[in-house]
Amino acid sequence: METVEQLVSFHHIQVQLSGGAPWGFTLKGGLEHGEPLIITKIEDGGKASLCQKLKVGDELININGSVLYGSRQEALVLIKGSYRVLRLIVRR
Repeated sequence: METVEQLVSFHHIQVQLSGGAPWGFTLKGGLEHGEPLIITKIEDGGKASLCQKLKVGDELININGSVLYGSRQEALVLIKGSYRVLRLIVRR
């Protein structure tokens, strides 16, 4: 049986994607929808897939060193502003 600590423990995973957009993943949710920002799709053969660190269901919490406050629009602006490198921290 799992303890409460095991049930609520999260792992933070740092990911770096290189080469520029498209990055190869899709986001859903956000403060506007009352949900966390969740990766819902990873494109086969895309940069997100090739890095082998991101998974569907990961929660996006940081982009290029900027802590996210949950807005999908905020996340999209930061992602689109990434020229050659996109650094993410996700919670799993």
